[in-house]
Amino acid sequence: MKLYIKYMVSLRCKMLVAEELQKLDISFTELDLGTVNITGDILPAKLAILKSNLLKSGLELMDDRKSILTEKIKNLIIEMVHYSDEFPRVNHSEYISNRLGYDYTYLANIFSEVKGITIQQFIIIHRIERVKELILYDELNLTEISQKLHYSSVAYLSNQFKHITGLSPSFYKQLNGKRKDNLENV
Repeated sequence: MKLYIKYMVSLRCKMLVAEELQKLDISFTELDLGTVNITGDILPAKLAILKSNLLKSGLELMDDRKSILTEKIKNLIIEMVHYSDEFPRVNHSEYISNRLGYDYTYLANIFSEVKGITIQQFIIIHRIERVKELILYDELNLTEISQKLHYSSVAYLSNQFKHITGLSPSFYKQLNGKRKDNLENV
């Protein structure tokens, strides 16, 4: 049996779900972002307790087909942008369609209906979040970041960054540098 869990987007969430399953003595074989494979059946009472406990932590068991598919798309994008060492070189629509086994137009329509934004907008938001992380790590310069995330140019990355955050990447880096300095002086 496979359970789908909304808002499960980090390693910390995975640990929390594993802990809740162990508390309820529910056996599982695989735990990924947004899904968990349960071995055997779960009594409805245990499922209700699991649902309640997860909800207290900001996670939600899903049973609606559209929400489940939307969550799969979100988790695939988050995994692709934040957790993959190498950003896929194929078109995003092709990558998502191939990984989930559905026509991209169908996926895009359901995603927009459920989330209120397009898949492309969701990808851009997460790419910019990843750029912000990489800027803060201060291990790569902007050219290397744009290459790592397969932007066509540093100028395109900078324009997209400014459009989403309202700041240029260099100003963002300066702000966070000043914040670190202020914290160290406390």
